Amino acid sequence: MNAVPGTAGYAAEADELAVRYESFSFEETHRGVLKVLPVSGRVLDIGAGTGRDAAGFVALGHDVLAVEPTAEMRAHGQRLHPDPRITWLDDSLPDLVHVRARGERFPIVMLTAVWMHLDEVERGIAMPHVAGLVAPGGCLSLSLRHGPVPPGRRMFDIGVDETLALAAPFGLTELFRRDGTRDALRRGDVTWSRLVMRKA
Repeated sequence: MNAVPGTAGYAAEADELAVRYESFSFEETHRGVLKVLPVSGRVLDIGAGTGRDAAGFVALGHDVLAVEPTAEMRAHGQRLHPDPRITWLDDSLPDLVHVRARGERFPIVMLTAVWMHLDEVERGIAMPHVAGLVAPGGCLSLSLRHGPVPPGRRMFDIGVDETLALAAPFGLTELFRRDGTRDALRRGDVTWSRLVMRKA
């Protein structure tokens, strides 16, 4: 049984997923979002997967703390993107114990295809922790998946408005929103929402 429920299925499929994730460019994946994020400062990438996005941010001049709880995915990331400006860390939502113990605040916090793995109780625990890691004036970027759950996975269809309401008490407000984005894997029954919030 997985110690982190949201990671169900990822270890067994890590080799296939690594190829799939790396087939989409950083710029393509975050089209529209990058233009509203801070242009400098350290990035926290929660659920960093293969490190594709971490490497993309390094190319833009950022240092990145890449957090990935699945050892098999983390190993692919360290192999594919062995950049000294990427620091890898084994930690997970909702608690992010090891990240929070570092005492850092980040101008950019990324949750790409991650939030959907948390149930309602876990989201309530996670949001104050995540919001507390965003530096004043910094941004939290999330993608939210809408559609059927693949076999063997643990996912929840979470709305943008619900996410905004959960984040509001912690000083996060909407900066960018895009609903109905088509799935990169061309699954006709799957769409995505992109949301960027700014910390007061």
